[in-house]
Amino acid sequence: MNERDEGLVTVDAAGVALEGNLIVPDGATGVVIFAHGSGSSRFSSRNRFVAEVLREGGIGTLLIDLLTASEEMVDTRTARLRFDIPLLAERVAGTTEWMRAQHPHLRIGLFGASTGAAAALAAAARLPEAVKAVVSRGGRPDLADDALPRVEAPTLLIVGGEDGPVIGMNEEALARLACTKKLEIVPGAGHLFEERGTLEQAAGLASAWFTRFLAAQNDVS
Repeated sequence: MNERDEGLVTVDAAGVALEGNLIVPDGATGVVIFAHGSGSSRFSSRNRFVAEVLREGGIGTLLIDLLTASEEMVDTRTARLRFDIPLLAERVAGTTEWMRAQHPHLRIGLFGASTGAAAALAAAARLPEAVKAVVSRGGRPDLADDALPRVEAPTLLIVGGEDGPVIGMNEEALARLACTKKLEIVPGAGHLFEERGTLEQAAGLASAWFTRFLAAQNDVS
């Protein structure tokens, strides 16, 4: 079985069929939905690495393409849909609802990278009872705009220490969040966390956050 087939599922998200890879370790109490952005997909090596770290910690993962194949073709030419936050947020919210219906015993977290972070936060604001934690890695949470003050899920923003402009955007977003929140800056990391050891640090921070807030006995929302 190759990576494209591992845990392959078709998700009905807001009336659109999206392909994803769902893996839930035995005994898991939570699952994290990955919201990709800026031209990325569920086969992103960075997000797959983070997902593997989460699963090693006993947390399920769903890596899903938020755009259909035809939409991906359009976005490859125009780079327009990857910045359509309302569209992406609708898909994340639809995926969250699908997950609740399919696996009602699992607490749901959202992980967003780049523009996917804004989509995750906007979806969390829309579904406060469903989303229990949010993590953004190198994200653009500022693009969630008016949804930010309505987010109730504990939110962790992870930014690279060398990603100057994005640090400022995350600081602005952090100030607008009214939930339990934290900003972590990984020293020496650029926007893509390609520097040695930096992605491991980001994955560790994300894993600790989700482990804390997706535990079965944790009723924090």
